Amino acid sequence: MADNEVVLLDYILSTFGIRVRIALAEKGIKYEYKEQDLVNNKSALLLEMNPIYKKIPVLIHNGKPICESLIIVEYIDEVWKDNPILPTDPYERAQARFWAKFVDDKVHTVARTMWLGKEGEHEAEKKELIENLKHLADFLGDKPYFGGEKFGFVDIALIPFYKWFYMYEKIGKFNLDCPKIIEWAERCLKNVESVAKFLSDENDVYDLIKMHRKKIGVD
Repeated sequence: MADNEVVLLDYILSTFGIRVRIALAEKGIKYEYKEQDLVNNKSALLLEMNPIYKKIPVLIHNGKPICESLIIVEYIDEVWKDNPILPTDPYERAQARFWAKFVDDKVHTVARTMWLGKEGEHEAEKKELIENLKHLADFLGDKPYFGGEKFGFVDIALIPFYKWFYMYEKIGKFNLDCPKIIEWAERCLKNVESVAKFLSDENDVYDLIKMHRKKIGVD
């Protein structure tokens, strides 16, 4: 590969891949995008570059793979130092890492349990998801972004899931009552060009999950 060549192995509707695309865009990094077929035919390149998990996203920088979306975003921030994504203060960096992991463990994982189950079931997960979004709203406070005045690491971690809220509500048959998070997400869509560019269409997400649910026999 040529010096500073960047390739992204990804899937267009992946929340985790969207994190990486947003980070690359915020840094102004040019890269080659390679869409992956995750259902029927995982590419030889994907299997070579991520032989352990065999998952996207994978960032390939000068022939070397970096896997797992939050690790990739941190790598991007460390290699391309202009327009920092993580805070410079060590305590604030630790807090940003904590809440980004919270998104994975307490938003994505809880919601996934719900949308893989029967429609209208999983009452405990619905309550927990709302409670966890309210924890994030409390951390956001009166700031425009989780990064303060600037769109940052926790924003990148959470924003791809915004367009999955519609699907959560439809399949779970409940209302995600968290207006502060909705207001924050709409602010990101309005003010951050990369967010507007890469966020999924909520109907595409719903159709994808309905198809998956039918495949695994819960619909």
